[in-house]
Amino acid sequence: METIIRGLNALNEKVGFYSSLLILPLVAVVIYEVFVRYIFSAPTSWGFEMTTFLYGMHFMLCLGDAQRTDTHVRIDIFESRLLPRNRNILRIITNVCLFIPAIGFMAFGSIKYAANSWSILERASSSWNPAIYPYKTFMAIGFVLFFLAGVAKLLEDIRGLKNHN
Repeated sequence: METIIRGLNALNEKVGFYSSLLILPLVAVVIYEVFVRYIFSAPTSWGFEMTTFLYGMHFMLCLGDAQRTDTHVRIDIFESRLLPRNRNILRIITNVCLFIPAIGFMAFGSIKYAANSWSILERASSSWNPAIYPYKTFMAIGFVLFFLAGVAKLLEDIRGLKNHN
């Protein structure tokens, strides 16, 4: 169990680190777009969509790492008042009943969504007309990594429950 947890956490940590670097080209595109738009009055046809794609990839690929590090927004008013053993029980129940099914369906659905996009070689309906199937693939990868991070958290909570007995 420990090997699985370490492997899943290492995968999400590495993907989270490298996808965080997507902020650099995102900032470069935004600066370029602002510069040409307001200095030369010549906005690009691709700047807005490119920022959407870069931020979307950044956001989706960092989901698993955010789950790994417990940095998702949540309200833990009740959980923080529980004893460690009871906190683990609550986390296991919510993970099994809510997180795993919901994110599992999202991962499965996004894989089908990306596969369909690839099958038709989907393109955006803008003047730039970029291929969007690669970006939908990143969405599917992000949900799968998020799901795997949830599995790692579940295993950690089960291990923690065993340690509190």
